[in-house]
Amino acid sequence: MKKLSVICLLGLSITLISWGFKGHHAIATIAQKHLTSNTAYVVSAYLKGESMADVATWADENKNPKTAPWHYTNLPLGLTHDAFVKAVSESDNNVYTAILKTEAQLKDKSLSSEQKYEALKYLIHLIGDAHQPMHVARREDKGGNAVQVRFDNKGTNLHTLWDSRLIDHEGLSESDIAKNYDTATGPQIKQWQGDSPMEWLWESYQISSELYANTKSGQQIDEAYYQKYIPVIRKRVDQAGIRLAGELNKLFNLAMPPVVTVVPVQTTVTTITTVKLEDAKNTIGKTVIIQGKVFSSRDIGSMILVNLGAAYPNQLLTIALKGKAKEIGSQLENKTITVEGEVIDYKGKPEIIVTDPAKIKF
Repeated sequence: MKKLSVICLLGLSITLISWGFKGHHAIATIAQKHLTSNTAYVVSAYLKGESMADVATWADENKNPKTAPWHYTNLPLGLTHDAFVKAVSESDNNVYTAILKTEAQLKDKSLSSEQKYEALKYLIHLIGDAHQPMHVARREDKGGNAVQVRFDNKGTNLHTLWDSRLIDHEGLSESDIAKNYDTATGPQIKQWQGDSPMEWLWESYQISSELYANTKSGQQIDEAYYQKYIPVIRKRVDQAGIRLAGELNKLFNLAMPPVVTVVPVQTTVTTITTVKLEDAKNTIGKTVIIQGKVFSSRDIGSMILVNLGAAYPNQLLTIALKGKAKEIGSQLENKTITVEGEVIDYKGKPEIIVTDPAKIKF
């Protein structure tokens, strides 16, 4: 794949790259194993039968500017615990307040099951974010996104290194990650689930402070660095899963599942129009078929972004490959492809989200 420019990488919202696809899935899978039977039943009802892993990266993929700050908190280095608590509490729009807000929504009997469905998807994701050290980091380098390093002979940055690159270096499958990381003992589970969300963030802050001291821009990340910090990542993922289960058990162990009203499905016919690539920007909200050449692409963990017509940031159309469609991402370099899907607007650019690989032909 062609590499995108550093400008592209820095331009990505931090909400798009948190723990990566594998990390969030592992956290949700670990949590699922530690739910009580009633909690698991209620969670499944609110998620409409989807698994927690299925929705674990939804909050990243939703791309809502209003909730972008929910995924992290920016702080200067060198704070004492008391100063840290004060700084986090003074902001009303960060990962800490978002966790409290979504938990309050899940307790609110006046809210609809659809509103709680969204709140639950956010909570599943945000508890994971709270345990990623670079989500409790400095504003001036965008949580480590501006700290450029090299690992496995590739350029990356400190944030992405901790999101996914160190995890990917293990070479484990998603199922093996969840299995191998879930090692908490009974006393650890009791202790971790007794800690407050503020303490989760304090732990992340202590780790990110160490990482800033031990990781410099331009640094070559070696095997010794990996061996030192992969146990830290394993513990943070495990803690996130155990604590997510703990919070959900508190919320739902004695709760009743939502009452679901079945609405008859009306059959509609979707008109699919073939349009030119240069006209993609004029087809927002329409389902179309478009052909174009792939000029660049980028794997950001939860999805692969493929740029047609030109390289980022001059692309005429972006294809976001998610789910099973990610499997064909590596096959598209320099290919002319035909894609079918609904065109959406993302920050002024046309984009098609593709989850079914059959919707792309090349």
